Amino acid sequence: MAPPMTAAQFIAALRAEGVKVSEVGTWRTHNRAGHGPWGPVHGVVIHHTVTKGTDLTVDLCRRGHASLPGPLCHGVIAKDGTVFLVGYGRANHAGSGDGDVLAAVIAEAAVLPPANEADTDGNARFYGFECENLGDGKDPWPAAQLLAIERVSAAICRHHGWCERSVIGHLEWQPGKVDPKGFTMTSMRSRIAARLKPAPSVYVVKTGDTLWLIASALLGNGTRWPEISRLNGLKGDAITVGQRLKIPKK
Repeated sequence: MAPPMTAAQFIAALRAEGVKVSEVGTWRTHNRAGHGPWGPVHGVVIHHTVTKGTDLTVDLCRRGHASLPGPLCHGVIAKDGTVFLVGYGRANHAGSGDGDVLAAVIAEAAVLPPANEADTDGNARFYGFECENLGDGKDPWPAAQLLAIERVSAAICRHHGWCERSVIGHLEWQPGKVDPKGFTMTSMRSRIAARLKPAPSVYVVKTGDTLWLIASALLGNGTRWPEISRLNGLKGDAITVGQRLKIPKK
């Protein structure tokens, strides 16, 4: 349970985690204010869009439609891993879901109860991300897109001090939903948990490693590689297999 981040904190957290962000219009103030509360927040809900084409998807999620005004999420995660920020504040993304599920998310329970009821306002309680995908179980989920889902989820959890169990799929929140379809939330939570683990104080360089890859894996942001270089007194980004590197704190 926590007050929502400010828009400035939100985008800063995403960028610090290595997320490629694209700001769409006046996203910082585009929300459903006046139609219900926003916060306290307890977690993140991941959706798929049942759309094809990034431009169309972003526009739909920003504007919404006649029966459901936008924004329909806070960010759209495109196939190439870019996260388009379309709104911030209350958004029409989670709808009414199961209060028992919310209680389990708040408790960071290891097992979620099935979503059997729609008695709790999820739009007030969750950050939401729509992922560009047809949702038919056949449309692929590129590695860059899955990595972006992992990163945005970890960024929010890291800010609030949550663990991976604070990230759920729409199908786990609302009865009758199937999204996201094509990967499991169990596998995604495992990825998020691994990203949230503290970086080791010393890392042994392996074949194929670069400072960028090491910084991305251990610090959540490849652009932090100069910190590793400076800490170890390196000249630029040259490293050798078997070399022991001190790793700065996240």
